[in-house]
Amino acid sequence: MADTKGARRAPDYIQISKLSKRFGDAGPGSVLALRDIDCKIEEGSFVSIVGPSGCGKSTLLRIVAGLMPASAGGVVMDGQPIAGTRRDVGMVFQSSILLPWRTILDNVMLPAEVLGLDKQVARQRAMELLHLVRLEGFEHKLPRQLSGGMQQRASIARALLHDPKVLLMDEPFGALDAMTREQMNLELQRIWMESGKTVILITHSIPEAIFLGDVVYVMTPRPGALRRVIKIDLPRPRQMQAMGSPVFNAAADEIRALFSHTGSFD
Repeated sequence: MADTKGARRAPDYIQISKLSKRFGDAGPGSVLALRDIDCKIEEGSFVSIVGPSGCGKSTLLRIVAGLMPASAGGVVMDGQPIAGTRRDVGMVFQSSILLPWRTILDNVMLPAEVLGLDKQVARQRAMELLHLVRLEGFEHKLPRQLSGGMQQRASIARALLHDPKVLLMDEPFGALDAMTREQMNLELQRIWMESGKTVILITHSIPEAIFLGDVVYVMTPRPGALRRVIKIDLPRPRQMQAMGSPVFNAAADEIRALFSHTGSFD
């Protein structure tokens, strides 16, 4: 996706309205995780979500994925209320969750088996995706033969196999070392720009959120609510040098100031 300054606004693909989530029945033992979340996400955009630990970021992502219901309010995706898992959504977790006894190609092919897709067509797409994530030549390796960053690239390919319109990512690079994480940020930006997917990324890293996002949603401590929406006016493709730009630093300072009284995100 090129710099779109001055371009026509994309349609809203995801609309979250008055969404709240409570665990347990209302009472002393219940926990209100999310409170009155309202936002709209444009088709093809990259949204980063940051907030203190325990603020409900992952819970919000799982509700959008249809993995758990909201207690109040809801999510509409492509004009349809979310009432369960959907084929147009892919998800990547912090751990790659690759099956250790299956080759990388067979791991990427797993959604084809679960969803009953044509195996020949799915295999061709899997090979194309392995090329996209720069794992060509590793398709017959086992997960233990790949680095952590390569395993996460394989998990991204797997999440894209059934060609979802939305890719949800829950702290996918949190377990990687700093150098590998920076490289994966560049790779994810490239994959997003080439695939045209709508991406929602949960992260504890403020620099990562700003570097990747068209917009950063900042959440409050639990019960999580949207505290600020910060648009990131940096052209794409972005290079690591962008982290030293005035726009980048201003966004980082604004986010840190919002949490100066709560301490570390982690």
